[in-house]
Amino acid sequence: MAGTNHKEPSVIQQGPAIILVVPQLGENIGKAVRAMYNFGLTDLRLVAPRDGWPNEAAVAPAAGADIVLEKARVYATTAEAIADLEYVYATTARPRDMIKEVVTPKHCANLMWGYVNAGKKVGLLFGPEKAGLKNDDIALSTAIVSVPLNPSFASINLAQAVGLLSYEWFQTGTDIPGSYTPTQDTTPATAGELQKLFDHMEEELEEAGYFRAEQRRSLMRRNLRNIFTRSELTQEEISTMRGVIKALATGGGPGWIAEKAELAKNKKKNPQ
Repeated sequence: MAGTNHKEPSVIQQGPAIILVVPQLGENIGKAVRAMYNFGLTDLRLVAPRDGWPNEAAVAPAAGADIVLEKARVYATTAEAIADLEYVYATTARPRDMIKEVVTPKHCANLMWGYVNAGKKVGLLFGPEKAGLKNDDIALSTAIVSVPLNPSFASINLAQAVGLLSYEWFQTGTDIPGSYTPTQDTTPATAGELQKLFDHMEEELEEAGYFRAEQRRSLMRRNLRNIFTRSELTQEEISTMRGVIKALATGGGPGWIAEKAELAKNKKKNPQ
């Protein structure tokens, strides 16, 4: 999804460091960098990248996340890369021959936010593209974070893993509503404008003989009004609806208008 808007302020978060252990391809590092910056993370640490660093092959896949590339730091060992961190979570999908707590990405994000808010430094550890983290690297971590996946195909690439964990971090720390409706440049309709719509609609429906069952008239009017009040109409939409009602009421042309006038005249003469 392409949604970059350079006019918007950049969200830079004091979040977890992303540590890539022995990453192999510059292109994969670039894709991971793009995923990081999507969610406001900029602390990238590379442990013994196979093809060295800087790596020109990472630039294009990073898609403009230059701040992350420029700030990237290189370390010889995992221990050096995490030396200043107090909590480190190692990502792996494979069962390991060690007793260490395993957490989901969502729970991991909650834990990390708690630590960061308390002034602690945290990190996420990712292994090489081919084989993932070695047990010696995992042994240095606080816990394992494991993504629930299809057990018969628990395989995601480096950028996907970085993006998924970064997403959980970002979502946990932002107050984003579950749903919203863009209002564009519209203005919500007032109660008075809605009432005029109701009056117009009910007048035309009355003329058309819609309210035939007198005992159900009140219920039918309430149902119609609830439909429109629930829709949270704008002033522009009210205007459109008024036009629709008018067009439907005069849809038969001049002959229909004359017939309506005659019906109204007869109704006045014979109200019953």
